[in-house]
Amino acid sequence: MELLSLLSYGDAGWGDEILSGIWVTISLGLATLPFGLLLGFFLALGINSREPSLQVSAKIFTTIFRGLPELLTLFIVFYGAQILGNFLFQKVFGINIEINSFVAGMIALGFVFSSYASEVFLSAFKGINQGQYEGASALGLSRFQTMRLIILPQLIKLALPGLSNLWLILLKETSLVSVIGLADTIRVTGIAARVEKEPFLFFSLACLIYLALTFLSSVGLEKIEKTVRRGEVR
Repeated sequence: MELLSLLSYGDAGWGDEILSGIWVTISLGLATLPFGLLLGFFLALGINSREPSLQVSAKIFTTIFRGLPELLTLFIVFYGAQILGNFLFQKVFGINIEINSFVAGMIALGFVFSSYASEVFLSAFKGINQGQYEGASALGLSRFQTMRLIILPQLIKLALPGLSNLWLILLKETSLVSVIGLADTIRVTGIAARVEKEPFLFFSLACLIYLALTFLSSVGLEKIEKTVRRGEVR
């Protein structure tokens, strides 16, 4: 009972702090997802582009952020953006700025996510028959209309399984932001473990939290995939 009291709400326990940490973890993952998806999609378009400069730039970007450890990427974005931001703002406005750890985490994880998502989108593009582009051109559709009306709906279906796996990976990688001071699930449970000297209790709880988030995400993604694929002929 004494151990369970450590998980209660209020001054006697860590329940409210842990709940706040869970909210930060979920918020960071949900904020990173659209940013990473959009950037990954444009990276895939760049790699598929006939413009050599776009191809090279997109390939360099994906190679860098797939090659760097996620933790190192986080440090570079957090500290590098702060140095660059202060340099620019001091020159222009004469003031110093402080980069928010949540924003830095979102950008860093978004860069990594988009690098892998671009490969998923590229594979999905290859699964679309070239004749559909030719048919759209014959109907007089513009490139934008072809992408929006014909290619994108199929692309989502083909890319969804790979993107679902990347979301689950992203959800776990949000734990890295604890090293730059963001009070997520790992940071809060780590502080509680040190203060109360009960590492097994709090880190076991962290394991259960991430397993629960992964399970709920898997169930939700499965329903989304069924919805997207409804009407397909088996």
